[in-house]
Amino acid sequence: MASTFHRALFVSTALALLASASHGYAQALDEDDQVLPVVDDAGLPADDGSTLLPQLDVGAGAESSAGTNLITVTQDDLERNQPTDLQEVFSGEPAIAVGGAISGTQKIYVNGVDENNLAVTVDGSRQNNKVFHHNGTYLLDPALLKAVTVQPGVAPADAGPGALAGSMGFETVDAIDLLEPGRDFGGFVTGTYDTDSETYKTGLSLYGIKDGFEYLGYINYANGGNFTAGNGVEMVGTGTDLISGLGKVAYETVTGHRFELSHEQVRDDELRPYRANFYLNVGAEPVLRQYALDRQNTVFTYTTVAPAGLWDPKIVLAYSRTQVETPVYNRSTGDILAPAIGATSSFNGKIENRFAIDLGTITAGVDFFNDSAKLDYADAAFPEFPREHSSNVGAYAQARLDPTDRVRLSFGGRVDHHWFTGADDSDFTNAGVSANASAEYDLVPDFLTAKAGVSRVWAGVPLAENFIQNPAWDYGDGPLPVTSVNLTAGLEMRYEGWTVEAGVFQSDIENARSPAYGRSPYDPATTANRTFDMRSWGWELGVGYDWDAGFVRAKYADVSADVDGMPADSEIGRYLTTPLGGIIMVTAGYRFHDLGLTVGADAEFGLENSRTAIDTGDPDDVRLPLPSYEVFNAFVEYTPPKMENLTLRAEVRNIFNEAYTSRASYGQEFDGVVPHLEPGRTFRFNARLKF
Repeated sequence: MASTFHRALFVSTALALLASASHGYAQALDEDDQVLPVVDDAGLPADDGSTLLPQLDVGAGAESSAGTNLITVTQDDLERNQPTDLQEVFSGEPAIAVGGAISGTQKIYVNGVDENNLAVTVDGSRQNNKVFHHNGTYLLDPALLKAVTVQPGVAPADAGPGALAGSMGFETVDAIDLLEPGRDFGGFVTGTYDTDSETYKTGLSLYGIKDGFEYLGYINYANGGNFTAGNGVEMVGTGTDLISGLGKVAYETVTGHRFELSHEQVRDDELRPYRANFYLNVGAEPVLRQYALDRQNTVFTYTTVAPAGLWDPKIVLAYSRTQVETPVYNRSTGDILAPAIGATSSFNGKIENRFAIDLGTITAGVDFFNDSAKLDYADAAFPEFPREHSSNVGAYAQARLDPTDRVRLSFGGRVDHHWFTGADDSDFTNAGVSANASAEYDLVPDFLTAKAGVSRVWAGVPLAENFIQNPAWDYGDGPLPVTSVNLTAGLEMRYEGWTVEAGVFQSDIENARSPAYGRSPYDPATTANRTFDMRSWGWELGVGYDWDAGFVRAKYADVSADVDGMPADSEIGRYLTTPLGGIIMVTAGYRFHDLGLTVGADAEFGLENSRTAIDTGDPDDVRLPLPSYEVFNAFVEYTPPKMENLTLRAEVRNIFNEAYTSRASYGQEFDGVVPHLEPGRTFRFNARLKF
């Protein structure tokens, strides 16, 4: 059994060894008088025999893998859609379902799998957000984002540990992304108003570059009331009181070494339903209670912007933390017993190098994390202060090769050593191996490509949610490590602006830890180690046409999931999956360049899913089918040709005032549970002024 000191020593030693090796290799480069590549005025490499390799970040800054599906939300997508929450970030991508009508309760499901089973990062920092099942697992302000990349199912080894069903990486904006060409200083101010909830949002940013230094400051504040659903009913507890901020400083040497420090924080503090993600009260509990949800992320990154051959290092050190504070009430009297404060955190990092070889690249490195989850509940009669901890050190390598003009390969693996400490201070140690392989083959060059991927992932023992932890738990022989097997395959056709895609997928997760608190009739000796086996599978189809001034795209995903061989519901699938069924999304946009005018529209169709209407044998447990719904949105955006620093935007959401619940939201299959309906018809107005 390893102590905390031994874990820290193990992590520090591993990092020091790799850092020493990297430093030694850098000295060898200097001794051989090898220089960084020369770039021309456009920033492209000169013809000196060296190359700069393109990279598309996935998960923890890993490069995407050939042969697997990759979903990318680019900076252009974000600027066009102007999303206000995660549902709108992933608009047009039915394989990524976001449940929850308000930001603080939204959860992301990729191919039907909860994001807690993905390697999720922000600016390369691991996220550990499993705080409270009535909250979302991730609170983020889209105004701070530059891009999002999702690799469903098969993830590369360098995406990080715990990529049971893929990886997802969020990247925040940099000063260079916002500066106008030829300028070294800039800023902008934004204002948004939503008519349904009478919510206003304002943001201010300043940024610049000077003598190799970069800086960026961004603050965003939103405040508003409850929204009204399409049926005219006010959804109480859906008000907005959110503040978010982002700060970045960076320094880049003349030889290409880049050092960056960033801090991002989001806080949501407002009255919510007692169970924040649906309406249900027991006894004298109040209808609403205060939820204060705070998430922060601090990241230090070292890279080189001018890699040469075998020298392309990256170092990341990061700390992320999420906290929820809410009062607990006596069900008999309605009196406040005590506030409950749950917090999860992760100290994590990696050191790696990408080696450029004739056939492609090989990335190798080590990474680590030290995660914790705790609850502070100081009730005078029954105080509870449970804690769980986990640590992991991993070594990995991933090859990405192009052996021929028509074949692209990606394969790799990682070895992880994992320590887990339970709420009773019992310690358990495990180790495991993960591997992945994927390939693309051009059946018809520049026209038709076949792709497929497979992975087997070992992810150690995940932490229990804070508000579920029980200080009386008995872990016995210890929780079982969770593992998964993922399969993906597909075809992609491209021809003169047309794109047609089709794919199938399956993810099997074994021993997925799903503890229960342990109240009667449960036994605390078993609920700490309770596990399920989960399978998510389905298929997707997409077609689109892009031309210089516009695009139109349609995508369909059909996703099913079982837990222990039975159709999943949103309760038993908590932190694992949720019932989805068929979803269709259509998006279109057109730009009138001479007029400075952009118009666009999107639609979502949730098809009825009767797979949830199962007979449980309990007359008090009635299960309902998920109803169908249709939602349409449209916008118009104008940038005056003679005042290009000003952008005006108007949009209408839920045009036909549909009364519906988002397909991935909790509880809609249970009779007696009242889920949140989504906002009804609303007009949103936005202005952005750059200076």
